[in-house]
Amino acid sequence: MVEAAAIPETYMTVWTNLFERGGCKSGDRVLIHGGTSGIGTTAIQLANALGARVYATAGSEAKARACEKFGAVRGIDYRSEDFVEVIRADTKGYGIDITLDMVAGSYVQRNLDIAAVEGRVVTISLLGGSRAEINMGTVMAKRLTLTGSTLRSRTVAQKAAVADEVRRHVWPLLAAGRVRPIIYRTFPLAQASEAHRLMESSAHIGKIVLTV
Repeated sequence: MVEAAAIPETYMTVWTNLFERGGCKSGDRVLIHGGTSGIGTTAIQLANALGARVYATAGSEAKARACEKFGAVRGIDYRSEDFVEVIRADTKGYGIDITLDMVAGSYVQRNLDIAAVEGRVVTISLLGGSRAEINMGTVMAKRLTLTGSTLRSRTVAQKAAVADEVRRHVWPLLAAGRVRPIIYRTFPLAQASEAHRLMESSAHIGKIVLTV
């Protein structure tokens, strides 16, 4: 039940954004920001399982290496490395087909700078702020798609449709053990405030689950 609790929001969010909106497919180069978050660990595993070449950013050397354990070909410590430079070098200038971005703000133009021709940038959170100044010439020259979405505000019918797609495409991977929810720690419901403090510290890798 602990693993079950960690599945719906993360797997539905990743599926609808990375695969439905972003069009992720086998062979794509994918960049996941926040690679050791619940969403990040899910996105790395799913994209890797379905044949993409995954890069991920994280906030320490240890977290960057953890991303590689989950299936990223390169974890990037954004505190000591410039992800733009790393990806340009590693892809030999090709860039990234799909970026799943939880930061926004100052990351938006940098995501566009390393996007491949016909690349897609999908924003799902605003940890770096909701405003960004971008060069529309980059968007036009590379024929880029800049999009984003939220899940919680959708109707029950819309969420059910996403759940059906997850059941069809992702459930076999979960059942076979090819992907799994990464559980960092559990707390009893009465200690929810402690769970929030842990989450805000960013010390965790994967999901924090409240048990009832």
